[in-house]
Amino acid sequence: MLSNEVKDKLISIVTKDNFDDSKMERLVYSYDATPNFQSMPDAVVSPRNTEEVSEILKICNQYGVPIVPRGSGTNLCAGTCPTEGGVVLLFKHMNQILEIDEENLTITVQPGVITLDLINAIEEKGLFYPPDPSSMKISTIGGNINENSGGLRGLKYGVTRDYVIGLEAVLPNGDIIRTGGKLAKDVAGYDLTRLFVGSEGTLVVITEATLKLIPMPETRKTMLALYQDLSAAARSVSKIIANKIIPTTLEFLDQATLKVVEDYAQIGLPTDVQAVLLIEQDGPPEVVERDIEKIAEVCKLENAVSIQIAATEEEAMALRTARRAALSAVARLAPTTILEDATVPRSEIANMVKAINEITEKYQLTICTFGHAGDGNLHPTCATDARNHEEMERVEKAFAEIFEKAIELGGTITGEHGVGAMKAPYLEWKLKKEGIAAMMGIKQAFDPNNIMNPGKVFAKDSKKRVVITR
Repeated sequence: MLSNEVKDKLISIVTKDNFDDSKMERLVYSYDATPNFQSMPDAVVSPRNTEEVSEILKICNQYGVPIVPRGSGTNLCAGTCPTEGGVVLLFKHMNQILEIDEENLTITVQPGVITLDLINAIEEKGLFYPPDPSSMKISTIGGNINENSGGLRGLKYGVTRDYVIGLEAVLPNGDIIRTGGKLAKDVAGYDLTRLFVGSEGTLVVITEATLKLIPMPETRKTMLALYQDLSAAARSVSKIIANKIIPTTLEFLDQATLKVVEDYAQIGLPTDVQAVLLIEQDGPPEVVERDIEKIAEVCKLENAVSIQIAATEEEAMALRTARRAALSAVARLAPTTILEDATVPRSEIANMVKAINEITEKYQLTICTFGHAGDGNLHPTCATDARNHEEMERVEKAFAEIFEKAIELGGTITGEHGVGAMKAPYLEWKLKKEGIAAMMGIKQAFDPNNIMNPGKVFAKDSKKRVVITR
């Protein structure tokens, strides 16, 4: 627990209304969306501005109190679980859109802004912010930046990192710095902006972000390609890209996922096929028409049994919404849902899907596979029960083999969910000891007292997932 001295100093900064160390409040922020990770913070603090964040960090740095910046808690790698206690920072007061600059095509926001609120605000002006994580209705921009979130549109438009062009951030010692700005070009010094994006709260606290916008696409079309052969669906992904077409969205859902999503959403998804590709293209009407026709040809050549094009925007929206609901749908199957994030080169999608199915059968588990097939990012999702320790051991072994296979195929252990505490034991598999050492050098330079989200990214032991309950 915090000493009375530290508690009094924090209250003097944020006032009593924005400091809470009650058991109930601490319990609420003791976990995120990651199963089997829970740890009580010592207090929950809600700063009202950057200056207060700076003063909080000075106090915590002086007394060695851990700091965990937190968005909406949708994190899937235990990145916002306060595994070493300390102070959870909430940004409920720092949730304003500060500026929409139509001349420079930028938007400047505080970290607590909800992703969908930002998207709605700029689309009213005919502008477009492409990153669209499935949690966008509740996730915050600060959380998106800390995790470098992706989404369904990542294949064509990239991920959060590709749109963050400037940051205001507070260092662990309380210093306030600004990186980047409203610039198309900037090579003055190290690219700290890109370093901080995806750093999972282990280096700085982000207090403001300037994001790049682009013009709204003129039109878009959405289609479903149905397959009775998983390998054919996976091959289609590579063939579409090989034909020099980059769709906005190129999503994969296996039959197990289709069944649970249809049961949940009731929109008429086919459940008698082995796999579906959800494909969307946007841009000028003539380009969209040409690309959709070509994509349909490719899918037919790869033995798609049916091609369905959404007739209206309402139909298209229903399909997109159904895909975004995949995790929620799978979560209805069992008390515990573990959504993973293995990513491979898109040319290896077929091999990765095959391996996931073989591993699922080997360990006798229920695993639904869906994801952003166009960029090789698959989400094998296991419906299980954390109270069944024998089954959980099989789950752990299965996911370890999935990660190992992804790396063997030239992939990685996470494409968009981050490392946090959940993936930390596997990071050395990907980066080797030398890569970990280089990262630790950066961490030490910024945060010598290790107060910034300690226990994340860097594992005490490799090759063994650690479950923490305090």
